[in-house]
Amino acid sequence: MRTVAELEAKLAEPSEALIRDLAKVNGDIVLLGVGGKMGPSLARLAMNAIREGDLAKRVIGVSRFSNAEARRELEEAGVETISCELLDDEALKGLPNVENVIYMAGNKFGTTGNEHFTWAMNTYLPGRVAEKFKESRIVVFSSGNIYPFLPVSGGGASESVSPEPLGEYAQSCLGRERIFEYHSNKNQTPMVMYRLNYAIDMRYGVLLELAKAINEGRSINLSMGFANVIWQGDANAMALRCLTQCTNPPSIMNITGPETLSIRWAANEFAKRIGKEAIFEGVESDTALLNNASKSHQLFGYPTVSLLQMIDWTAEWVKHGGSTWNKPTHFQERKGKF
Repeated sequence: MRTVAELEAKLAEPSEALIRDLAKVNGDIVLLGVGGKMGPSLARLAMNAIREGDLAKRVIGVSRFSNAEARRELEEAGVETISCELLDDEALKGLPNVENVIYMAGNKFGTTGNEHFTWAMNTYLPGRVAEKFKESRIVVFSSGNIYPFLPVSGGGASESVSPEPLGEYAQSCLGRERIFEYHSNKNQTPMVMYRLNYAIDMRYGVLLELAKAINEGRSINLSMGFANVIWQGDANAMALRCLTQCTNPPSIMNITGPETLSIRWAANEFAKRIGKEAIFEGVESDTALLNNASKSHQLFGYPTVSLLQMIDWTAEWVKHGGSTWNKPTHFQERKGKF
């Protein structure tokens, strides 16, 4: 892939499994926070699945839409859009009642120094949303950041591992889950807690950060020596398919790739492809923030895009100057400060 158009088309290719699962779920789909990194491609994927499956559903994207071009592109793809400040109670109440909700709104970067806003977005707003959509199914985007650091040889945190969030961002993410959980129990609302790390496409993500560092001759810090990654198209498909797994009390679903990715190994793979040296600083720690997604793989199958394919695509993208977003993952962060 060399162009954004090719990338967007790849991200929006629905599988037969996704089409079958969406056919099982009655009603329309609303994406709250559709303007973020994953929202636009998720919305287009849902629309393509609906068209190919000849399903009688609408996809509604809700965001502040500070980017008018992004809104126009969604509407051209068939997504209905609504501009809404979700923290405005009256605006939230005015949204249409829809049977299926993908909750993607939240705040991460810029938490330090602006903690009150992060808590409002990640923990206060969920209660308002859960009350508004108490008759719906809700897939709640969460984060693997709520898990403790674990030994790198242990296979990562499964859904049975108790959260131990480090720092205010991760604490607020657990707060998001707990508030939704409270309303699920109060109103019998079926939900899934979708714990993701780390989605990638060519424009952002752990792999892009490694490739850019090598291409620009910058050193790579190895203190967080291992991570998990998943192709964004696969993560989007699993989010939509989680609508079939909503339960009360809420189900928990870890979403990531099957590998425990060695940062050193991946950097060396990029070095081979880009033709430049990988420069390292520090040494790998014995623990890392790792997510075991075996449960979701059992339900949905393994991701369709392999790790080596992601590395190949990302290396080519960087070598040919593909456009990127200034949205770093901060996967190296070991103190929870975002």
